[in-house]
Amino acid sequence: MVDRRPRLAALLAGLASATGFAPLSLWPVTLLALALLIHLVETAPDRRAAFTYGWLFGVGQFTLALHWIAHAFTFQDSMPHWLGYGGVLLLSLYLALFPALATMGAWWLHRKRRSLSREGSGVGAAPSAASDFGFPLLLAALWIATEYLRATLCTGFAWNPIGIILLPSGAAIAATLIGTYGLGALVILASAALLLIARRQVAVPAALLAPLLLAALWGWLAPAPATPPGAPRIRVVQPNIGQDEKYSVEREFANFRKLAALTGEPRPAPRLIFWPEAAIPAYLDMEPDWRARLAALLGPDDLLLTGADKVYFKPVEQDGILVNKLAGANNSVWIVTPQAAIAARYSKAHLVPFGEYLPLRSVLEPIGLSRLVPGDADFWPGPGPQSLPLAAATGRPTLNMGVQICYEIVFSGQVVDRANRPAFLFNPSNDAWFGPWGPVQHLAQARLRALEEGLPIIRSTPTGVSAIIDARGRVVHALGLNRAGFLDSGLPPALPPTLFAAVGNWAPFALMLALFALAIAIRPSKS
Repeated sequence: MVDRRPRLAALLAGLASATGFAPLSLWPVTLLALALLIHLVETAPDRRAAFTYGWLFGVGQFTLALHWIAHAFTFQDSMPHWLGYGGVLLLSLYLALFPALATMGAWWLHRKRRSLSREGSGVGAAPSAASDFGFPLLLAALWIATEYLRATLCTGFAWNPIGIILLPSGAAIAATLIGTYGLGALVILASAALLLIARRQVAVPAALLAPLLLAALWGWLAPAPATPPGAPRIRVVQPNIGQDEKYSVEREFANFRKLAALTGEPRPAPRLIFWPEAAIPAYLDMEPDWRARLAALLGPDDLLLTGADKVYFKPVEQDGILVNKLAGANNSVWIVTPQAAIAARYSKAHLVPFGEYLPLRSVLEPIGLSRLVPGDADFWPGPGPQSLPLAAATGRPTLNMGVQICYEIVFSGQVVDRANRPAFLFNPSNDAWFGPWGPVQHLAQARLRALEEGLPIIRSTPTGVSAIIDARGRVVHALGLNRAGFLDSGLPPALPPTLFAAVGNWAPFALMLALFALAIAIRPSKS
């Protein structure tokens, strides 16, 4: 008879591990849950069991941590709302394949390593799995690889990498060296250390915990860069316009008046004013009246950065007459000047499948599926990370700004134009349809990007969490969920480029190779 207890333990451990992510942030629970997973996989009888334990762990973790996605379906009336829960489960079943590949690969390589060691030494008995710490080194290395694959395959879904749980501890500052995926390896090693302590070992756990403890000390002691007195002034607007109001034609001008009131009266001192993703229902390149309305809110040297769509049409013949039909759109950020001109525009490059476009539309649309963002035409991707100049009419020194719209900010190593490094990143977002868990998880992702790149990040959202994040990933100012308001501040300064900013994801790849080499070099201990 098959013992089902290890499978149940793996599933429950995965559920428990999800509590380490925001908003609960119970990261010690995640470490303990991973320690249990390591024990289950290390002592698994075969590859299939090792794969199953990792997969069940992933199913539990992703289902609980990503349950907020179901909330988005309640705003799309062309599909049944209950479909959201099925969508979360299907997504979790897929995402769980990546930790399963890591656990199966580590189990197989560990057995190969022990077998080769036994043959080389001429010893007949294999070392005890429970007494050999080569396994966690292999698992940590493969965790880097599989989290990177999760973030890149099939457009990628990089949400909630395991290393993000380290933000409250301060140890996430190690992302400046090894990136987000490298943080995942530290989490695995720390969990393995807890397991070895439970097995009454001392020396090895100390070595495995040392990098995490040193990173935590560094994180708590590293000073945040002070905002200089002459820093550009910024205002971040959060109008608290819910998803059910956002696309209402009847509320269009009421919504604008709320944005305008929170923007404040024009001032002599120049300001950068940040509005959320898709803040206005205007086509700014085609509607001069809308540009004039926005320009009237600005002082002589202000700039307004707002989200709005850019649309494209194609001529289609209907009843013998050529008419323009909507062909596609860009999800864009526009820079509007006091002269009602468009200084620059950025278009979102990393789009959300099923959110902003429907994959395999010809197959899925006939069976009743639709994208979550209202509209018939799909969004089209922009060219990728760009640095946009922010120059005021008086010749104020030009700042370069990077933009990452909403979901784009979750992709480690893909947020900055490295040939033209910006002074900060603007991350307008619309988290109004993601319930109470999604927005705070999104904020955590942005904090990791700030740490990795050594850049401050400005977030403006319609219902929260809007925030000003310094280059150490610390939240300087924030507006919580379901509040209307604004943030006034000087723009926090950037730090010099970090190691990760210089080499990108080659840094965690180098760590992965080092972990593999160390696992091979260490001779398995005998039982």
